[in-house]
Amino acid sequence: MVEHFREGLIVCDADGVVRHLSPVAERLVPEVVAGEVLAAASVPALLAADPGEFAHHGRRLRLRRVSLSAARRCWYVEDVTESVSRADALLAERARSAFLAVVGEKLGNPLHPDRAAAAVVRLAVPTLADAAVLVLAPRSGRARWWRAVRADDEAPAVDSGMLAATALPSAIAEGLGGAEPHALDWLVEQAVEAGWLPGLDAAGATARVVPLPGREMPAGVLLVARRAGRWYDDADLDLVRAFAARAGAALTTAVLYRDQAEVADTLQASLLPVEPAAATGVQWGTAYRPAQAGLRIGGDFYGSHRLVDGGSVFFLGDVSGKGVEAAVFTGQLRQCLHALHRVESQPGRLLKLLNDALLETTQAHGQGRFATMVLGVVRPHRDGSLTLTMAGGGHLPPLVLRASGEVEVVPLSGMLIGVVPDPRIGEVTVHLAPGETCLLYSDGVTEARGGRRGDEQFGAERLLHAVTGCHRMPAPALAERIEQVTCDWLGHGDHDDIAVLALRATGPGRPGRHLHAVQGPTGADRPRETTA
Repeated sequence: MVEHFREGLIVCDADGVVRHLSPVAERLVPEVVAGEVLAAASVPALLAADPGEFAHHGRRLRLRRVSLSAARRCWYVEDVTESVSRADALLAERARSAFLAVVGEKLGNPLHPDRAAAAVVRLAVPTLADAAVLVLAPRSGRARWWRAVRADDEAPAVDSGMLAATALPSAIAEGLGGAEPHALDWLVEQAVEAGWLPGLDAAGATARVVPLPGREMPAGVLLVARRAGRWYDDADLDLVRAFAARAGAALTTAVLYRDQAEVADTLQASLLPVEPAAATGVQWGTAYRPAQAGLRIGGDFYGSHRLVDGGSVFFLGDVSGKGVEAAVFTGQLRQCLHALHRVESQPGRLLKLLNDALLETTQAHGQGRFATMVLGVVRPHRDGSLTLTMAGGGHLPPLVLRASGEVEVVPLSGMLIGVVPDPRIGEVTVHLAPGETCLLYSDGVTEARGGRRGDEQFGAERLLHAVTGCHRMPAPALAERIEQVTCDWLGHGDHDDIAVLALRATGPGRPGRHLHAVQGPTGADRPRETTA
């Protein structure tokens, strides 16, 4: 067992003769010989009353004496120099591990490439370098860079800039290609010429370039530089490479997140309800609140298309389901309407053509989705009145707010769209005098659950009561009121998609003003106003 001690072991009998000598003791105190008297070794510390530490053959040794039975004695010999080196190495390794742990934590948060790049250079100083420069892979012939420079007793200053790809130092270009350039004397000079190392004297400074791993090619390269007297040894370079690996993963994740966010924003924008096109004598009002506010899209939709004879096709509907899948189906339905209204403007026939198109789409993709819808054509007259011809496809009946204050329920019925080949489509014609309004809404209004117990539907009667006395309201204000009273009823509970479309006869020669309220990214309404 003693052969594996880290300390050397010398055991002497009562006469001072060395009876056991471990290999470590033989190496540290070669003068001691087994079988001979310990005093013959001529090592004064072995005979001292309090041996302690002493210098021997260029080493710092520590002696510890222990008395054994039968007047025997034992000396433990320890190389203090090796112990200190091991302790220093252990502390250094712990410091490196702690640094990399902090790096992993800090770089796990930024999900934007710019913030991630700034965090990389900020973390590199001063542990890895007095100055750090991160150069991202060039895009459109230009490379973006970030730099952090060590400041006395202050956080490193971070700035950024742009550089033509052709003007990059050759070592940077080599690193962007995936290779790790060897240390070159002129690398510091090139970095100074590029303006990357302000306040750093090129004389005696040292620099290294390490690629940052990406998905296929490096996400960028990291240049680290130290002032004279702070050289990079093998342990330093290993730490820089480990740091670069984590930085590359963070940047790759940030870039991927940014690209996916851009795609998602583009798709969401294309799936949002399209605002009604301006029409003579018509004032539009809309409100939209999806069930999943974070997505901003849902299964309710509305819009309008102008006709060559001066009228407009308008519609409001609701597809089955909610969320992304419902929004995609809504987009398909809107595209069909956009194409079909050019060949058919009679509401009933147009709704049947739309039904046939949806049946083909759902059967081809096995979706099995359907929609409810009110589709109409509005035509203005010289006296400022409007004629609305509306077809119903299983949707809630519209409401008409007369100038007298009376609220009429339009007797419009019909079957679901996208279910059977030849659905029964209801059709009705409504005349709006100047100042009168027709209101279309989705079941997210009437089926909103709230109240005192939180499970009572808003219902058609409460909706009628909410619009009573609102006949003088402009169409935008009326749509906003319907959304507001519905949300007040809901409180903070879950709800289905909510959509409202109001059209008001503005009178002869009076253009309408259109105000649309949508739920913003924080849940607040942001009104946008346009003039038709």
